[in-house]
Amino acid sequence: MAISYTLDETFTGKRTQKLPDPEKEGSFLEEEIDVTDIIVTFTDDSYTPDKVHTRNVNVVFDSNGDYDDAATKVRVAEVMGGVQHKMTLGLI
Repeated sequence: MAISYTLDETFTGKRTQKLPDPEKEGSFLEEEIDVTDIIVTFTDDSYTPDKVHTRNVNVVFDSNGDYDDAATKVRVAEVMGGVQHKMTLGLI
């Protein structure tokens, strides 16, 4: 089958991240941040075991500044080509 991708989240413009709590060792604080990217996992099953690479990909906005899902998927497919090339070279 070769390489494919999975969008690991739905773009909302926000993401929750965990940060260590400086006042309580071993505990974490959650903080919501603004983002302009989406987390994507690329999988190439032509290797044994499968090669898997997760990275953030910038989303695309239309001329009105709104999130463009279709254009973002085109962008992810373009990034996938680069990821596949790097996998072929053994860089990933």
